[in-house]
Amino acid sequence: MTDLLVKLYELPDAGQSLELSSGQEAIVRRAMASEKKQVVAWVQQLFGDGWAAECEVAFARQPIACMVAVAGGRPAGFACHDCTCRNFFGPIGVDPSYRHRGIGRALLLAALHAMASAGYAYAIIGGAGPMNFFEKSVGAFPIPGSTPGIYRPPIKKM
Repeated sequence: MTDLLVKLYELPDAGQSLELSSGQEAIVRRAMASEKKQVVAWVQQLFGDGWAAECEVAFARQPIACMVAVAGGRPAGFACHDCTCRNFFGPIGVDPSYRHRGIGRALLLAALHAMASAGYAYAIIGGAGPMNFFEKSVGAFPIPGSTPGIYRPPIKKM
């Protein structure tokens, strides 16, 4: 999968997306340390061991590099940054029952704005899955020659 590049100095305003997700009965915010167990377990259950491991790294950062969407007191989505590598966005995931409501875009913008606030001018979306989502949401564009990028075959489970 191809890596994408995002100009953080040309991001859309996050306010409208955050309001949209709030209108959908979800609040997007930075996760808190006391939520680590619940968030990582939820990520592992819905998205697997790899993303759960990256989410744990996000909780080890200061400030925490994991944004969450919370609906009805439960996780509805998450987005992390600076996990696989510094200046990398991802992973991002939304519970299937909350998809197509603007929550993914709100999480993406919240995390990218946090990266911009930390001083980054650009962000890399490593091994981007739904490229059209990132291109449309934040103007991301492919990095030539970035396949397979840093993601190599993982160590096999024993």
